[in-house]
Amino acid sequence: MRRDRIAEDIYTFSSDVYAQVTSGVILTTEGTIVIDTLPFPEETRQVLAFARERGKGPVRYVINTHHHSDHTNGNFLFPEAEVIGHRLCRQKMLTSGVRTLAEAKREQPELNEVELRPPNVVFEHDVYVHLGGRALCLTPLPGHTEDSIGVMIEGDRILFSGDAVLPVPHVVWGDPEEMIRSLKAVRTLKPESVIQGHGDLLLKGELVDEIESSIHYLECVTTKVRELVQKRAPTSALLEIDIESCGKSRVPLDGLVQFLHRDNLLALYHKYQAAERPRKPAS
Repeated sequence: MRRDRIAEDIYTFSSDVYAQVTSGVILTTEGTIVIDTLPFPEETRQVLAFARERGKGPVRYVINTHHHSDHTNGNFLFPEAEVIGHRLCRQKMLTSGVRTLAEAKREQPELNEVELRPPNVVFEHDVYVHLGGRALCLTPLPGHTEDSIGVMIEGDRILFSGDAVLPVPHVVWGDPEEMIRSLKAVRTLKPESVIQGHGDLLLKGELVDEIESSIHYLECVTTKVRELVQKRAPTSALLEIDIESCGKSRVPLDGLVQFLHRDNLLALYHKYQAAERPRKPAS
């Protein structure tokens, strides 16, 4: 895996196996905080080994930015830690997460040892985690999913955004309007740098343009898809909406963003199509 030092005692790990998903390690004088675990145990164990080798004390907290398995599968490898997440993160892991993990194990034997471990400390509004002189603000950033949060490291002004900030916004499980509000909230936070849920670090000088680009993208895809639905065009017409026409490059995440874009188009098409259907009169 790629490991980067972001600031003093703050590190990120980026998966070479799955879509450059990121995990963070914050070393303090009283123990370690891990932000998101990784989909495959072999990679999470590298994060764990680093935390134990370099940390001063055990991993005290694991923070999940949302419930998706690529951010939570490795939770079980930190039995000594409190796992923190949004209330909906715990709820979704205990419902859809059980089914999703069982299906994944049938397809990927390397996941057989994974044990579902949802957050045991939950919240709904801004909360702070304090450890060894560090203060972390956990704040809801819905849009990618209902339970998405960001983690701002006070002082350093470093934001672990989870999937609220990505090279291309992904709203298949969420809502584009909520995503736009969350992107504006990120801009208001004025972080010095942002660790995206997948992909490269964003520096302060890049952030404003990147957020504006993502807001434009969401406004563009929603407008174009609505127009096709209103014209009763078939789903094949979605192919006419290429990612560049909405202001995004197809290069990031080794080209995976093209698939995220297609996912968005299809999900929005079905959402708007369902909204167009006449409702049955009440009996």
